[in-house]
Amino acid sequence: MILASVFGAVLIIVLIIGDWYQFTNLRPFFARYGCGVATRYERIPQRSLKKLQQHFDRNRLLQLPHGMARLFAEEQFIVIRPYYQLFTMRFRTAWPLKGSIQFQVVEKDELQLTFVKRMPWSSAILTGLWCGLVSIGTLVFVISFAIDGGFGSFSGALMGIGVVGLGILVLVFGAILVSLAYRLEDHRLMLVYQELERALGKVSEVDTLESP
Repeated sequence: MILASVFGAVLIIVLIIGDWYQFTNLRPFFARYGCGVATRYERIPQRSLKKLQQHFDRNRLLQLPHGMARLFAEEQFIVIRPYYQLFTMRFRTAWPLKGSIQFQVVEKDELQLTFVKRMPWSSAILTGLWCGLVSIGTLVFVISFAIDGGFGSFSGALMGIGVVGLGILVLVFGAILVSLAYRLEDHRLMLVYQELERALGKVSEVDTLESP
């Protein structure tokens, strides 16, 4: 039993490490990897796909002040990722975010961007399982406690209310923790996204001014 538990724990850790490796990898196969948590649509000035490619180096990379972007021209796709060591708060939470941007030319001087924020599947699944476990556990306790007549006495009712209140407090604390972590990671990712928009838009404006 102990051996099986240890093996299961090791397997879960290996799966989480593999999930995070695929999530942070910027190779084409892993670019869209991750659980989509939010989508944003926007348009930026850009004259053509060729002009867009000129912003990136020969490895299709664009270094930004707080992160990096990689272009996949054939798929009309860009992936962005923050560099955590460039922020004041350098630690990474359990809910990191990266951005995948699908783009297409909608007019001769504009690009339509579909920006999807993604987090590791392990973070999303474990968070959902934890919330479900606490919620279902609290509900099962209340039902079984009521069936056994636990609410029939004043002391039993106080105990039941206390356990339910504890379960609610755990859920509220978890929701606050996830919310704060998501806001921090979202701020970092959106900063990189805005830097990418400025980098692309700035060069586009220069190209427009210099064109005859």
